[in-house]
Amino acid sequence: MLRRAHLLPDPPLPLLITGVAGVAGYNALVYFRDKYPGQVVGIRQQDSDYLTGPGIVACNAEDHKRLAQLFDRYQFASVLDCAGNCALKPCELDPALAWRINVEGIRNLLSQIVPRGIRLVHLSVDLVYSGRRHGGYREDDRTDPVTMYGKTMVAAERILQQTYPEACTLRISLPMGTSPNGHAGAIDWIASRFKKSRPATLYFDEIRTPTYTDCMNELFAVLLANRLAGLYHAGGPRRLSLYEIAQVINRVGGYDPDQLMTIPRILAGPIPPRAGNVTMDSSKLADALGYEPFDPWPLNEQLVPTDRDWHRRRPADEPGSPEYLHQVLCLNPTRR
Repeated sequence: MLRRAHLLPDPPLPLLITGVAGVAGYNALVYFRDKYPGQVVGIRQQDSDYLTGPGIVACNAEDHKRLAQLFDRYQFASVLDCAGNCALKPCELDPALAWRINVEGIRNLLSQIVPRGIRLVHLSVDLVYSGRRHGGYREDDRTDPVTMYGKTMVAAERILQQTYPEACTLRISLPMGTSPNGHAGAIDWIASRFKKSRPATLYFDEIRTPTYTDCMNELFAVLLANRLAGLYHAGGPRRLSLYEIAQVINRVGGYDPDQLMTIPRILAGPIPPRAGNVTMDSSKLADALGYEPFDPWPLNEQLVPTDRDWHRRRPADEPGSPEYLHQVLCLNPTRR
């Protein structure tokens, strides 16, 4: 099987990217905007006012009138839907808000896409599963989310399947890249704690399949340009617990190892509930593409934890700095 596509196709343009305040959407916006200046528009929620710049428009997912105006103005030919409220605790405390953004948002988007027959790639998440089994979830496994976020994402998937089966839905895991506000997403949030000499406590029994956003962007380009439809898992090939991910960030960033702690997720408290091993089997996607779209995160095998004290050992030839962290964890060294 080929490692990746050698010549990436152009997506139908103009392209709309939703949810650009999140890590996946933000990195996709930067990638596609650089490739197609003036032909890419990103939308964010009104309250994400820290995110501005060329091609970024404030539009709430549930604002039907505003969204219709944007589609009429730009005549989008394809949509990459990265929108959604993924903040676990706020979703638990305000289910109505989670439903409005995550479910009514996709319903509103489809009201513009379906009549126009626009190409749509929609992002869902691995947290549609509870993780009570030993991971390796496949697309036909029953969903059983433990969080309101996961429940609303399942509802959005079903609406999309019933309303627009021509679309492609990707269940992603943790997108590993920079965030627009510098403290969102797995890397930036954990690193921001260490930078401020604040402790970070991560769970050793919540296990994910993190993925470089560089790999995801190239996958999005391919899927927007083809007609692959249906549901696909899109997690990276390396399985890591949240604690192991934090170990990598701590050591590669050169931060104080004493600031990192770990507990089992049962001690996290009732709100929000935590999933367990939600690792995904993404072989269906690789088979459909004819190549493996994802490199493991981190790429370097030497940067993979081997035990709970791994991050305390600092090899003399390893730089250990925020700059090094950005070079090898936020960016895929093979795809610059």
